[in-house]
Amino acid sequence: MAEVTVKERRILVAVDEGEESMYALSWCLNNVISNDKNSKDTLILLYAKPPRTVCPNQASLDGTATTTCRRELYQQEGYLFSNDIVASMERYGKQVADCVIGKAKKMCKDLHHDVKVETRVESGDPRGVICEMADKLAAHVLVMGTHGYGFIKRALLGSVSNHCAQNVKCPVLIVKKPKTSTACFDSEEAKKTSAAGNKLI
Repeated sequence: MAEVTVKERRILVAVDEGEESMYALSWCLNNVISNDKNSKDTLILLYAKPPRTVCPNQASLDGTATTTCRRELYQQEGYLFSNDIVASMERYGKQVADCVIGKAKKMCKDLHHDVKVETRVESGDPRGVICEMADKLAAHVLVMGTHGYGFIKRALLGSVSNHCAQNVKCPVLIVKKPKTSTACFDSEEAKKTSAAGNKLI
């Protein structure tokens, strides 16, 4: 009897606070994750936590930052933060990350309870973090949503999805959230988006 080849894929999904990324995840769970018993997909949820906008020198955290460091910080951001504010920002950032990852994991359990899920929270610019992790984790495909910025905002801020599509080595699947959809966790809406979604990858 011929041996059955187990198909293993590492599917990286970038998630953030926006409905767009959660819709992309729900679409991925319904259309990309295989239901084949011989498949062995691993879904990796990646959240890029924005870096602190404070001086990277450790001295700044205990109030002994150098004059040069403080001057550069004023020039770059116009603000200096006390230890309490820095700690508060850290706590808030962790709470946001935990909330996003928590919602994403719950969605995975609700829509595809048997899929293997891994989570990663990395600090840095989302564009760099996503590209770096896609390569480091040897992802077979990257799935992400698009915020649908207008031309001016996209030109000023840059498109994360566009940057990743041009720089990531693996295939990139960008999922656009329909304007008519009002529920980011609506699995039925995600299923209707593409009847042939499983054939994409």
